Amino acid sequence: MATTIDGAPAPVIEAPRSPRRRPTSSKARTNFELYAWLFMRVSGILLVFLVLGHLFIMNILDGGVQRIGFGFVAGRWASPFWRTWDLLMLVLAELHGTNGLRTVINDYAERPQTRFYLKMLLYVSTSLVVTLGALVIFTFDPNIS
Repeated sequence: MATTIDGAPAPVIEAPRSPRRRPTSSKARTNFELYAWLFMRVSGILLVFLVLGHLFIMNILDGGVQRIGFGFVAGRWASPFWRTWDLLMLVLAELHGTNGLRTVINDYAERPQTRFYLKMLLYVSTSLVVTLGALVIFTFDPNIS
């Protein structure tokens, strides 16, 4: 082992490309962060096509936003294709944003208790928005009396 001038052992500097040693713990390791990272990439690509397709169809092919009203939505949601499109856009956008905000909370919330409560608030609000949005899409009835 190398020593410094005063006889103390020299610090060991690992090679730049050596594998990183992770601390071992009794907890089982998961790949959640890897899957979250992959989800962000896949959902981002899908959202680009869904949202740009939505904007193109609504604003160019269907005559612009001045045409959008209750009757327009009722006619559009008569088709399962458009209900599925809108539901997929809602769920992917909400989960994509939730995952991004979860990462921000993990990065900036210093206290574990603060991090826990912020993430619980995030998950509850996400569940509420997705549930209410899906409820509207699935139970929409144009024949309101």
